[in-house]
Amino acid sequence: MNYYWQLSVFYLFYFGSLGALVPYWGLYLHTLGFDANAIGELMAIILVTKIIAPNIWGWIADYTGKHIFLVRFSSILAVIFFAGILIDQSYTWLIITLFLFSFFWNAALPQFEAVTFNLLGKRPYQYGIIRMWGSVGFIITVILFGWLFQYISITLLPILLIGLFTCIWLTSLLIPEQATANLSISTESFYQIITRPTVIALFISCFLMQFSHGPYYTFYSIYLEDNGYSRDIIGLLWALGVIAEIGIFLVIKQLFAKFVINNLFILSIAITALRWLLIGYYIESVSIIIFAQLLNAASFGLYHAVAMQIIRQNFTDQHQGKAQALYGSVSFGAGGAIGSLISGYTWEIYGATANYSCASIICITAVLISWKWMEEKNN
Repeated sequence: MNYYWQLSVFYLFYFGSLGALVPYWGLYLHTLGFDANAIGELMAIILVTKIIAPNIWGWIADYTGKHIFLVRFSSILAVIFFAGILIDQSYTWLIITLFLFSFFWNAALPQFEAVTFNLLGKRPYQYGIIRMWGSVGFIITVILFGWLFQYISITLLPILLIGLFTCIWLTSLLIPEQATANLSISTESFYQIITRPTVIALFISCFLMQFSHGPYYTFYSIYLEDNGYSRDIIGLLWALGVIAEIGIFLVIKQLFAKFVINNLFILSIAITALRWLLIGYYIESVSIIIFAQLLNAASFGLYHAVAMQIIRQNFTDQHQGKAQALYGSVSFGAGGAIGSLISGYTWEIYGATANYSCASIICITAVLISWKWMEEKNN
């Protein structure tokens, strides 16, 4: 496979940075003395820019055809702006810094996803074994940092993240721009495609799916620590979830061959609803929490792989940059930001159980929408 390792190493460092940011950023902010409301707002800032930024970069990338150039450009600016955190840690300064950083950082992945599918051409099923290395990177950093923060202060997290963000930029230099030329042209406009009922249902379901992750991404580590879990165990639990998703990526080709893709999408959301209930009601049971983390195989691994496949089948290469950007902004951007923001306001008032119960109800709503409207067979 052409560019297998070049593509894989980018995913390794990109999701490696997520393995440091998502589980430990809330703990870092908590250490700085911020309350739940402020933590939810600061976490949401990173996701809010994903609503707008990827779409701006997606239109530019599809218009110019320079996907990799924009990945490099956005990656280096993300490093520069994130370094601003070393200057000051006040609430206002963090809002400004995180907004500027995430505006560029959130631009890189959707365009790189478009590049990956472009290079795979008629072998989209091989996406899983490339994207798997992102999960490996997440596991390495989440375990390493969990162990490391037993011995050093978590206030050093920004410095470590700067190193990882720099590696993202360096690995983006490995893919030549000419390798990303469009392979296919659509007879339909982008607007015509996104107004199909099945595509609308897809994006609404993706929005709700990531909305439901709000309490998990924002407060899961804090929730575990408040219930007596040490930081190295917290890191291992995050890693366990990602190990489970690797298993899905390794067998996704066989799953696509045996099952209707829309059914797999619905199944992944239904399992996620169960996962949130287990976390919300059984946090004191280590065995149940371990099982709930294994369900990440469905709530991210299966869900993401299937969503990417449906997007690839509905949008040609001409529209892939915009489609990937829309997927990121609607789900991980709008859904994730609103979920984090609302959980920040409700966490201390209503508690963890209520938040995770609501997250489960949101997933069930997504199941009903996708079951009703995503009736086309996208195999």
